[in-house]
Amino acid sequence: MTIKETKTKKSKAPKKEVVVKKTVTAPKKSKKLSQTSEGRVVLRIRVRAYESKILDASVKQIIDTALRYDAIIVGPVPLPTEIKKYTVNRAAFIYKNTREQFEIRVHKRLIDIINPRAKTIESLTNLSLPSGVEIDVKML
Repeated sequence: MTIKETKTKKSKAPKKEVVVKKTVTAPKKSKKLSQTSEGRVVLRIRVRAYESKILDASVKQIIDTALRYDAIIVGPVPLPTEIKKYTVNRAAFIYKNTREQFEIRVHKRLIDIINPRAKTIESLTNLSLPSGVEIDVKML
């Protein structure tokens, strides 16, 4: 920002004007777009379970298997817990105003494996995880 002083004919006191110079820059490319366009393959594993202890044990098993084949791992990233709440009448006719509340919590984790080898993918498909653990695998 610069300040210019100018004089007018009517008054002898200098008048001050403020001139603001704007610089326009091109928008920056996001790092994710530039890195994936370079030929980087990402295997995104999303793990869901009702119990957090079983979920953490299965995530540790997935990470140990991937590290055995020298894979680059990002995560596990804990995602927000999904909570489903249900309210049910306790009785049909008498004590109709009393209710019971139940909730189901779904814990989630996200794991990224960058540039996985064929051996890594094969070992992850042969992995046996405990029941109640749901896995969603995407190739980005």
